Formats: sequence, structure tokens, C-alpha cells
Amino acid sequence: MSVSSKKTVACIPAYNEESSIAKVVMLASKFVDAVVVCDDGSSDLTGEIASRMGAIVVMHDRNLGYGAALRSLFSKAEELGADAVVTLDGDGQHLPSDISAIMTPVLSGEADLVIGSRFLGSSDAPNYRVVGVRAATALVRGATGLDVSDAQSGFRAYSQKALRSIEITDDGMGASVEILQKAVQVGLKVVEVPVNIRYDVENPSTHNPLFQFATVIASTIKHTSISHPLIFYGLPGGILILVGLVTGFVDLSAYTGRHGYVSVGYTMLTLGALTLGLVLAMTGITLFTVINVVRESRSR
Repeated sequence: MSVSSKKTVACIPAYNEESSIAKVVMLASKFVDAVVVCDDGSSDLTGEIASRMGAIVVMHDRNLGYGAALRSLFSKAEELGADAVVTLDGDGQHLPSDISAIMTPVLSGEADLVIGSRFLGSSDAPNYRVVGVRAATALVRGATGLDVSDAQSGFRAYSQKALRSIEITDDGMGASVEILQKAVQVGLKVVEVPVNIRYDVENPSTHNPLFQFATVIASTIKHTSISHPLIFYGLPGGILILVGLVTGFVDLSAYTGRHGYVSVGYTMLTLGALTLGLVLAMTGITLFTVINVVRESRSR
């Protein structure tokens, strides 16, 4: 299939964006075959305006969160037979003129997931937001091994393979991290391209950077524990068991030696370390077994 014959769809999660959604839909439609907007429980006219501008609108009865909006959008994009999807925000911070640059690596088969990075392009992001995004990105890089500069960017492009391979389970902002972690797990090729991000729009993103960073930490911990249970639980469990054995040996030596007494401190440390270590180790082994059984049943 040639690049020109591939169907492209823009997916826009939106919540109370009536002041900007019309312009975003209109401009995005110039670069894709179809525009889909998820009105995530807005209390204003976001969905109606998007529909009047020619977008296909998926409605949520209540605000479910960014991840839930992406699930609905990707599902609709697959129904439409999309070969490539681009996601962008409905507040106007992402410039639709960058859509072609983001989608090109996907359409040419060079990548499965493309991240539009504000740090490779230009933006007037406040310093506090830059610090927050860079901290979150550093955490994601450590957890996934991906060499990315903007793990929090919502301006992304996905191949059909990526849409079918990644199952989003996180309803909130942690979905951004979950997607990257699962992309690594299934072996998708991830690249970045520079984009321009505006912060002078009428209603810019109001997500608290500290809250976003906390969400990234929680999401990273959750998905790392599921992806690598033996390392996440088993490694610290093994270390605690080793500590318990060492302190237990020291305590026993003191009792059987010339001192003839038991140290209450060493005894408590030994029991605590061994108990917690065994719990963590068994948790890791159990999760590892269950996860692999589930994976094998899905692959049949």
C-alpha cells in the first residue's frame, strides 16, 4: 500500500474545550482523512461544536480521564480502518501544521510510534513545567530504556500495528507512560520528531505538574511491577532474606558464644527482614507465574 493510499485519522481527546475545538478540528482536517473527537464528559458545547465542524464525535457521559478517552478514540479509529493515527490536544497547544511531520515516519514504515517532542522543537513552556516534564521523562527512560526527551507529550502518531498491540488500561494521565512501556514490551519502534508547542492559548492545559509527576511515578511502578515481577518484588525480597540470614547468624553467634544472650534488636530485624523478604519473593514468583499463564493463553 502506497503512502498516499493509507487512511489517516486525527484523534482529539477533549474536555470543556468549546473555545478552541472548532479551530483545532478545522486545521487538523487539512492533514488527515478524518477527525475523531472524544468529548470526555464536557459540561459545555465541545461535542456539538466538533460535530458541526465535521468531526466524528464519541461521547462519554461523564469525565473518565485521558486514558479512557484514548481508548474510545483508538477503538473508533480502528472501526474507520485507520492505517495511521495522530493524537493531539483540543486546547490548541499542539499545532496541526506539525501533523505531517509526526505521521511521516509511521506512513513510511520507519516507526510504529512517533512522539512529538517540545524539547527538540520550540516552545515557551514555563520553567516549572519544563522541570516536571524532564523529571518524568528521566523516570520513564530509566524504566523503559527508551531514549526519549519528552515522555509526557500527547502529540503522537501510531501505526495500525501499534493500535492493535497496545491495550490501554490506565484511565488517567498515566496512560502516556503505560503506552511507552507496552510499546517496548511488544517490540514497537519508537522515534521522536521536533514539534512546536504553544502555551499562549486561551485555555492551556491546567494539569498540575506535581500531580502529573506523581501520576507518572504511580503508573511506572504499577506497570513495571506487572512487566517484571521477579525483579520488582523478587530482587528486594531476596536482599531482605539475605539481610535476615546475616543478622540471624550474628544474633545466634552472640547467643551461643561467650556472651550467652539474645539481642532483641537483632532478633526483631531478623524476623522482620525474613518475613517481608519471603512475602515479596513469593509475590514475585506468583505474579510471574500468573502473568505468563495469561500471556500463553492469549497467544493460543
